Amino acid sequence: MNIGRHQTNERTSKVVVHNNVAYLCGQVAADAETDITQQTQTMLAKVDELLVSVGSDSTRMLTATIYLKSMDDFAAMNLVWNAWVPSGHAPARACVQAAMARSALLVEISVTAAC
Repeated sequence: MNIGRHQTNERTSKVVVHNNVAYLCGQVAADAETDITQQTQTMLAKVDELLVSVGSDSTRMLTATIYLKSMDDFAAMNLVWNAWVPSGHAPARACVQAAMARSALLVEISVTAAC
């Protein structure tokens, strides 16, 4: 059984690949001091980078779980999400309200994708 761990530290791997499926750790904004639109954009850019690093891309997403600090940001986050997801390639998705690890964070995502 081959398990590939990428960008690993003592606590986590940013990506784990097993049986041609990539499991991304939770991704957050590059700058948590911005609004929900900017946080969502930079978070999804990080997802893109990680997927490419293991030979995948957003057309190969299987699932996405989005965590929002407040459901008041749901519509604004979805505007960015809808523009980012390639037409016809939407993954199975859940979106929930959750307490964040840092108070400035408004959104986090966890993705699995074929690679």
